[in-house]
Amino acid sequence: MSDAMKVGLVMGGGDLPAAVIEGCARAGHDIFIVRLDGYADDIEQGLDSEIIGLAKFGTMIKRFRAKNCTHICFAGDVKRPDFKTLKPDFGGWRKLPGALSAARQGDDALLSYILEMFEAAGFEIIAPQTLSAHILMPDGHLGRMKMSPDMRADAEKACRIAKDMGALDIGQGAVVCAGLTLAVEAAEGTDMMLERIAHLPEAIRGTEASRRGVLAKMVKPGQETRVDLPTIGLKTVELAARAGLAGIVTEGGRSFLLDREAVIKAADAAGIFIAGLPSGDSL
Repeated sequence: MSDAMKVGLVMGGGDLPAAVIEGCARAGHDIFIVRLDGYADDIEQGLDSEIIGLAKFGTMIKRFRAKNCTHICFAGDVKRPDFKTLKPDFGGWRKLPGALSAARQGDDALLSYILEMFEAAGFEIIAPQTLSAHILMPDGHLGRMKMSPDMRADAEKACRIAKDMGALDIGQGAVVCAGLTLAVEAAEGTDMMLERIAHLPEAIRGTEASRRGVLAKMVKPGQETRVDLPTIGLKTVELAARAGLAGIVTEGGRSFLLDREAVIKAADAAGIFIAGLPSGDSL
């Protein structure tokens, strides 16, 4: 990666794009932002950006070239669309059959196909974590809460399940309580998975008065890590607290921690531990 670059950001929703924009500013990189129509949040005035539809790949590539972008970064939440409702441009129509074929293999295959499409157009893909390393999860415990032996056993099982499910490109998360698997993340995402747990019988899960169970979010084996790393944010902690969980485990250096101070404050207030697992290690 050269020192001088012009970053083209394909922006979805959530807080990650703001961290990428901040990282570019810190490093002195120019940036042009494509805000995906219907997905991206508002941004600060003065930033160079345009709103473009999700399937308008030809338009995106033309705009990135016109803005002299050398690197493309994908950051932010983009829910899988209903392909029948997409309105592609000519470039999108040409790529849509390949995208549909990849989508049938899973989200990771679809993301890899999209990255390869931009690489074939002459751009270098740059990962969000390269531009915003300051928000990567550190190793070890955050805040004042620590894992007990029972919590550690649940965390270890949740990590194994998350990796096994990730190998099938199903999802990145799993929740285990007292050895019982309460939930595995699928297409609904982490937030909705945690909301489901809050409605399970209290006999099999924790409560705010007696916390039990651990959420693990892990990188999928073989995942394209230039996009879609596991992410922990304030909402994750709030929903985990509402579900009665005792803690959250993810991979240090291979997951994002958004709004760190607010996350630690909320976790401490709820009595929840958060731990970054050294990549490749066991608990």
